Amino acid sequence: MFFASDNSGPAHPKVMEALARANEGYAMPYGADALMDEVRARIRDIFEAPDAVVYLVATGTAANSIALATLSQPWQTIFCTPEAHIHQDECNAPEFYTGGTKLTLVPADHAKMTPASLRAAIEAEESRGVHGPQRGPVSITNVTERGTVYSVAELNALCDVAKQFDLPAHLDGARFANALVALGCTPAEMTWKAGIDVVSFGGTKNGCMGVEAVIFFDPKHAWEFELRRKRGAHLFSKHRYLSAQMLAYLTDDLWLDLARRSNAANTRLARGLKQIEGVSFLHEPDANISFAGWSRAGHRRLHEAGAAYYVWDDNLDGDDPDEVLTARMVADWSMTEDNIDRFVDLVRG
Repeated sequence: MFFASDNSGPAHPKVMEALARANEGYAMPYGADALMDEVRARIRDIFEAPDAVVYLVATGTAANSIALATLSQPWQTIFCTPEAHIHQDECNAPEFYTGGTKLTLVPADHAKMTPASLRAAIEAEESRGVHGPQRGPVSITNVTERGTVYSVAELNALCDVAKQFDLPAHLDGARFANALVALGCTPAEMTWKAGIDVVSFGGTKNGCMGVEAVIFFDPKHAWEFELRRKRGAHLFSKHRYLSAQMLAYLTDDLWLDLARRSNAANTRLARGLKQIEGVSFLHEPDANISFAGWSRAGHRRLHEAGAAYYVWDDNLDGDDPDEVLTARMVADWSMTEDNIDRFVDLVRG
């Protein structure tokens, strides 16, 4: 019953097999391996973007931070939600890689900014001349950190606002596949057709060992990203091990199959919890993340049985067994129905 994070699940066997095959013999380093050539071709085909430039790094922190650094200047500000991973969970890595670009937080409902809130935030900046930050990229996360998903129409509307101010748009796609499956759209519709300039296309949370793709839809950014990746110590010498993971991930639509599994697992979990009296949800779960509350007694039963998940309130030691505490639960591709049902039964008591 491990719902702590989709980072905690195993790599898929096909990814591990691809790594073993890549380990045979020799390959050119630094992204010049033949596997990477195939990765580029497949991603361009999947995204319907023949001119896109594609790079691999090992972490989402590097993917987002170096991509944003490529799109911004140190005197600018990046617009994101208060819940955005680049704000809450990156130990100021975006500020570090950008050389000081700040973050402007855009008010959000269920971790989703609106065109109106984005416009207001943009208009409030670049208003003090040389004394204030200048406007920089807009960063959108899909799936959001609260498990909600922007629709294609919502993405279009946000990018339209960004373009009205001539600002680039970045998509944090750590759970890109989960959002895509939830929406039933194409990768192109969720990115460049909506107005996204660069996307971090995640693999680590969805069955890979550790690989993320950075995709720029305008090749003019290629050389600067390459320089920043190298200078930032994220250009792998034995790059073939990144390429092998990503290629296995893309082959036969494994990435979509794994996302469907994790989304379905969360749907089963949410459906079971909603049938229990006293359980309430903070956000409607759109993909593979749920935030729900139930009694401290229920949480104690789960922890005593070995369940792993985050208690958002972090207060299991209180005296009142009926006090409602919020859980954050993330389903990964390997979750079994038996474990999901046992988790629900323990909440029910």
